[in-house]
Amino acid sequence: MLACALALLSLAGCDAYRPGVVDESAYLRQSQSQTRGGVTVTVAVPTAAQSAEAFGVPLAKHDIQPIWLRVENREDLNYVYLPASTDPDYFSPQEAAWKGRFGYSSQGQLDMQARFHELRMPLSVPAGRTVQGFVHINSDRGVKYVSVVLFHPGHTKQFEFVFEVPGIRTDYSQVDFDNVIAPDQRREVDLQGLRDALQAYPCCVLGPDGKTPGDPLNIVVIGPRGGKVFHPLVRRGWDVTETISGSSVFNTVWSSLFGTAYRTSPVSPLFLDGRRQDIALQKARGSVDERNHLRLWLTPLSYQGQDVWIGQISRDIGIRLSSKTIVTHKIDPHVDETREFFVQDLLLSGGLQGMAYVKGVGEATPRQPRRNYTLDPYFTDGLRVVLFVSDSFVQPDRIAFIDWEWPRE
Repeated sequence: MLACALALLSLAGCDAYRPGVVDESAYLRQSQSQTRGGVTVTVAVPTAAQSAEAFGVPLAKHDIQPIWLRVENREDLNYVYLPASTDPDYFSPQEAAWKGRFGYSSQGQLDMQARFHELRMPLSVPAGRTVQGFVHINSDRGVKYVSVVLFHPGHTKQFEFVFEVPGIRTDYSQVDFDNVIAPDQRREVDLQGLRDALQAYPCCVLGPDGKTPGDPLNIVVIGPRGGKVFHPLVRRGWDVTETISGSSVFNTVWSSLFGTAYRTSPVSPLFLDGRRQDIALQKARGSVDERNHLRLWLTPLSYQGQDVWIGQISRDIGIRLSSKTIVTHKIDPHVDETREFFVQDLLLSGGLQGMAYVKGVGEATPRQPRRNYTLDPYFTDGLRVVLFVSDSFVQPDRIAFIDWEWPRE
């Protein structure tokens, strides 16, 4: 009976398959390129509409996001492209075609399979050749990290890109990073000046009322300008956050009630230097009730021409009632545990080139904790971790440590 039902469904599909054009000129206008030696990789992330036009089916409805690659190999070496480096759970071209097959005749499905095969990104990148095509990967919202690894024994190359993905309104996109710090306020500091300035920051951020101390300032990130400081975080699965709106609040409640994932859920505003966080990032777990999230503010400081960010990180472990906000997240009270999780994440990303600790909020013990804005208790050794981020891969045994302070545990 099941076989008969499937046969009837197959016969019911009678539409011809009519894909549109592949608009390479549009892809190139929205692309990014990088060159390593004699190899140039160009990547574009087509919109959902562009993807539907090229493949004739709305792949976005299946959470498939094709990306377009072009590799110009001007070297005398043959390379192999590794699509698992772009997404360990990528879809093969025929798998993506299978998901879009419904509603088409048998011939239409065959035409679709041929189209997906024709537009695939070849795995072989021969010497002196240019190859291009699509790789079908899982959809991302807000920001998309794309890694392209080309393998040749002893000459493997990795290219990394970060794209903004339209479709949601994110917190960080509302910030004018070129002007959030006035040019006359920026100041370059040497290493000792950096230590002194970071230790002079207040203990904590302020709550939405602008006066009540909130979570401790326990994170400092120093890295390249132009957003590259966040590449290692996106690489490790950190997502940007959506602005608070009716739809994002509804999605947050839904995720909490039914335990569904919501990787870009909003976070509440906290304040430093009279402004809310410049960027918030989170690493989601099962639902919005359980996540690691950090808020960062760009400081006026510059060290060796690089941006200096300061912020706080905490781990949500559940929800509870609050006299301040009715319902709030319960944080892991040992905030240093979450701080060190962040250090591990950066180390494993290959983006950490140096670290240090400076004095910060001051010690608080489990028996005599401090409390944040929503009166959640927390305890800490009182230090801030200072993380120097690289835009190129660093082996863990090459990380430099500046001996200023050291956690007692």
